[in-house]
Parts: sequence; structure tokens; C-alpha cells
Amino acid sequence: MLQKCEGIVIRTNDYGETNKIVTLFTREWGKVGVMARGAKKPSSRLTAITQLFTYGYYLIQKSSGLGGLQQGETISSFRGIREDIFMTAYASYIVELTDKCTEEKRANPFLFELLYQTLNYMNEGYDLDVLMYIYELKMLPMLGLYPILDECAVCHSKEGEFAFSVREGGLLCHRCYGKDRYHFKTSQATIRLLRLFYYFDLNRLGNIDLKEETKKELKTVINAYYEEYSGLYLKSKRFLDQIENLRNTL
Repeated sequence: MLQKCEGIVIRTNDYGETNKIVTLFTREWGKVGVMARGAKKPSSRLTAITQLFTYGYYLIQKSSGLGGLQQGETISSFRGIREDIFMTAYASYIVELTDKCTEEKRANPFLFELLYQTLNYMNEGYDLDVLMYIYELKMLPMLGLYPILDECAVCHSKEGEFAFSVREGGLLCHRCYGKDRYHFKTSQATIRLLRLFYYFDLNRLGNIDLKEETKKELKTVINAYYEEYSGLYLKSKRFLDQIENLRNTL
């Protein structure tokens, strides 16, 4: 049975000399794998629509196993991302994170919209770090992780100065700092941003201009939380860290 869907290419794997197995994140069905026969041939009508990050409409021959991609129509190739090595590195991490945090054939229209908006903002030149931090925080519930960001994780106070504790799984108020001597003492601006980004509606994103020091604090906290609880080790994350180091030396 042929069915049409709206999807974004989040992974491709070569299969044989001319074929590709393409992983789409779709609005209708969540993550699905499809066989794109002949897609590695430059003359194939499937070549363009099976490139990583491509957003389009896809016509799929559904089956109990791997479906077959029959044709597609590109809505956006996110050309700006493809032509910039830094954007490509960030976008590669976003799509791999999506792939690792989701199960096959579990629809999640909210996540589809989040992925599309994030790639679209990247393509338009918005701050890559800000978009990455928002996306990382919003992906945590997909992993069954719910950091406590609206009160102290120990005493539940909503008042006072706060730090972040990986061990306690969220914020610590100044009265409870002693509960975790390895807590991250960050600026209160960073604490507010962690909370804002976690609950934030990405459709309302304007231009957010962050100090480098604030970015470093956000990155340190989010990375430490992921390393402790997510169990993820992503190739694209290692590459992104290398690219970021390169960017900082330019």
C-alpha cells in the first residue's frame, strides 16, 4: 500500500552498490526506515530527496518490514546547513541525537516540529549553540530524564540562589549546597536559562545573545547531565567538539 508522509532524513546507510537505507523522522509515524533503490546513482530521481537533513514529502510502499521509497518532493534541502561545516556539524549532532532517543514507528508530532524548527533556525543563521542547548534539554524526556529545574531538588524551595547538582538531578538552593559538594556553581542567569530552555516554545525564539561565559556554563551542566544519565556516546558529538575547538582558534 502506498502512503504519503512528511519527513526529514536523519540517517542514511549505503546498501549494496546503488541502494540506500534511509531513516526518516516523519510527522505521521515517527521514525521509519525505507529502502531507496538506486538512490546512489547520480541520475536517480531519489538521489536529491535522500540527502541528510532533507525535508520533504515521501511516497512509501508500506510493508511489515522495511518499506520502499517510491518517490519524493523536496520542501527544503536546508542548503545553508550543507554549505557550512559548522552548521553541518551541529545539525549532524541534532539528527543523530533524535535517532538515538527515539523508537521506530512511534509518532511524535511535537518532536517532528521541534526538529524541523531547529534545522530551519540553523539554516537561517540563528545562534547554533543556543539551538543545541534548547534541543538537548527538550530531548531529555525522550530518554526518561526529567531534571528538576523549577525548585530545589532536595528541600523543594523555590527561593534563593541556585546551583546545579548532577547527583541530585537538578537545582540545589544555597541552603542545600552541602548535599553535593560537586555541584556546579553557575551564574543565576545560567540557572534561569536552563529553566527557560527546558520549558521554552521554540516557535517564539527571537535573537538570544549570550555571553561566552554563560554558554560555557550551559554546556558544562548539560554535558555532565547527559554523561551521567543518558548512556549515549555519539560520533557526531565528538566531531562537534573538535569543530568547536577549531572555531575557537579561528
